[in-house]
Amino acid sequence: MRKCLAVLLALPIAAALSVPTHADEKGKVPAVLNFKMKGLDGKEVDLSQFQGKVVLFVNVASKCGCTPQYKALQALYEKHNKDGLVIVGVPVNDFGKQEPGSDEDIAKFCDSKYGVKFPMLSKVSTVKGGDAAPLYKFLTSKDTNPKFAGDIKWNFTKFLVGRDGEVVARFESRVEPDSAEVVKAIETELKKGAK
Repeated sequence: MRKCLAVLLALPIAAALSVPTHADEKGKVPAVLNFKMKGLDGKEVDLSQFQGKVVLFVNVASKCGCTPQYKALQALYEKHNKDGLVIVGVPVNDFGKQEPGSDEDIAKFCDSKYGVKFPMLSKVSTVKGGDAAPLYKFLTSKDTNPKFAGDIKWNFTKFLVGRDGEVVARFESRVEPDSAEVVKAIETELKKGAK
């Protein structure tokens, strides 16, 4: 017992509490990227790998009227990925039960129908309420994201995160990914701190 306690006490507090502590030479990881999730392939995806990039988080579904937005999302990704844009799809079955499939079903659909190459996370149980996935608790809470907080109303809600890790914009479902306002916001963020 003492030996176990000594080992536990020797661990950094954050490690003992399973709190991510990723950082690079520039400093600590922004809170919005300090989450570990699973990809559609079941492998861990550490969102801190996107630090310094412009990230667009989108809750997605395969059987929604907005599903064709995958095409515009993929086109944006292809055009701007080399400049530092990452699009992260987060499947969820919250709205109208429009994402009923397994991760494997989602992966096949996205590849065959839209040729999706941007990162896709494993389907989360919910993006709303107290049981929301931790990333979405962060994105929708007034405490952590006061400018753009609020419940997700439908599939394909988009949150834009700047290179500095700040959430800089939110676009509701019906705002197309290739609309002038989304493209302008992305391009503005890409210019900031570009190498």
